[in-house]
Amino acid sequence: MQEFIRNFSIIAHIDHGKTTLTDALLRFTDTVTERELTERIMDSNPIEQERGITIKLAPVKMEYQGHILNLIDTPGHVDFGYEVSRSLAACEGAVLLIDASQGVQAQTLSNYEKALGLGLKIIPVLNKIDLPTVDLDTIKLEVMESFGFDESEIISVSAKTSQNVGLLLQAIIDKIPAPKGKINDPLRCLVMTSHYDYHKGVVASVRIVDGVLDQQKLELISTETSFNPIEVGIFSPVMKPTQKLSAGEVGYLATGLKDIKKVRVGDTVTSADLKDKVEPLAGYQEPTPMVYMELYPIDADDFRILKDSMDKLSLHDSSLQYQGTHSLALGNGLRVGFLGILHAEIIRERLKREFGLDLIATAPSVIYQVTTTNGKMIEAHSPGEMPDPSIIQSIAEPIAVAIIYSPERYLSSIIQFLKDRRGDLLDSQPIGVRTKLKFKIPLAEIIVDLHDNLKSISSGYASLEYQIAEYRPVDAVKVDILINKEVVEALSIITVRDQADYRGKRLVKKLKEVVPRQMFEIPIQAAIGGKIVARETVKAFRKDVTAKLYGGDRTRRMKLLKKQAKGKKRMKQVGSVELNQEAFLAVLEND
Repeated sequence: MQEFIRNFSIIAHIDHGKTTLTDALLRFTDTVTERELTERIMDSNPIEQERGITIKLAPVKMEYQGHILNLIDTPGHVDFGYEVSRSLAACEGAVLLIDASQGVQAQTLSNYEKALGLGLKIIPVLNKIDLPTVDLDTIKLEVMESFGFDESEIISVSAKTSQNVGLLLQAIIDKIPAPKGKINDPLRCLVMTSHYDYHKGVVASVRIVDGVLDQQKLELISTETSFNPIEVGIFSPVMKPTQKLSAGEVGYLATGLKDIKKVRVGDTVTSADLKDKVEPLAGYQEPTPMVYMELYPIDADDFRILKDSMDKLSLHDSSLQYQGTHSLALGNGLRVGFLGILHAEIIRERLKREFGLDLIATAPSVIYQVTTTNGKMIEAHSPGEMPDPSIIQSIAEPIAVAIIYSPERYLSSIIQFLKDRRGDLLDSQPIGVRTKLKFKIPLAEIIVDLHDNLKSISSGYASLEYQIAEYRPVDAVKVDILINKEVVEALSIITVRDQADYRGKRLVKKLKEVVPRQMFEIPIQAAIGGKIVARETVKAFRKDVTAKLYGGDRTRRMKLLKKQAKGKKRMKQVGSVELNQEAFLAVLEND
């Protein structure tokens, strides 16, 4: 049986046609009928459909020429790189898909290296050959130069028209090795991902490595959780129950468990009777949040709904990490850890669409490692967690290694832009008509707008891929924002010392334009420790109290103005300033 199974993934840079090729394979193998056929079949979430991106891996079983082909669909965006590593760990081969109109890009190389590191058989495929602008010979040379493939290994297809899709399927059968699991050994299966079903509990997508998975009592090794499965089955692409799954197969396991945190990614499922005799599979780490933001409901009464909504979303997305927080200005909220800015955008959009929540989001922040004067190390996830400057001995920030591919004509602008963002050029290498740049750059400089600016500078041609490499000491300070002499923690930022004054001045200037005027004067200040580095004032509305005077002694006029000033002073002492969403967006806006 195993010799007729092929497990593979399609890996590609974002927008290279991976999902279109998946749809073409499903059509070509008659896995879905014409009646069931929709564009982006594997993307179940409406946001995936609208944005044209894949944010969750999804397996599907196809049958072709007497073989079972298990395709594990993977995301393409850099934020979801951990999903790619999960799917590759469950495969023996990978289709490396390259857009023939764009050539090799940053994530093409990154995903290739992941697959190579896991010892997978890689089939290079050029897509979109139906486009009239494609120079196939040039792109083939670039692929051969970048990865060392022979020209005969490269398959050219058009996922849109299904041209040469049969040729690709034959290459998958011929070149990708069959699984090598032992069907008579004790059960071991790898959890690739999981989602929550209200009727079946946590449903895990699994790859059976050894043994047979059926209705026996099972155990999750790392969480020591025992359960009786409700159902096992395959994806075709909808869930279809089967009697059992054998070594080498990919499918799902409905656990009946109500807590998704017990079903960890990379965990090993085995028979409860043999759990002490089974060696756990070499799992991979849980995804680590890279970016932290605080979310506050605009209506304070919605906090309970926000908490419940986040609980429900985390049932479907185990990478979400969050905890309660409180701000004097904004009330109760949640501090949430995301995999990147796109991940944060998708979660915020889902909270708005699916749960009707209007939220204020603070500026994204990375994790700083702060060493205090007594030698203790603290992780600061947000400016509010930064300790008092007097007890800080040193601060370290996360540094990423960024790979950028760009046409040569944009290189000088990109290099200058990255140097302005505290980037250090490590390497420059021409590949075909493009150049590969390797930079070390602080993660804090990447997360807000670097990707958008890079696309803008290069007219959309440059591509970016990055991963965290190390923590490096940095001379960073926390800039507090005071509105009416009250610190608004949610507006505070962490920045390098030599940019602190400039960023403080820029921020208070922006806030002056968006903080609503009151009947009293509002000072807006930026402070580092106890030192005020910038100030702007929002002028008060002024009622003309002298309008009723029609002459007489000027002392009557002065008396009324004095009385007005005294009232405004008293109002200022007890008055509070209500901030709107624009005030918080001012922190996020670019130069």
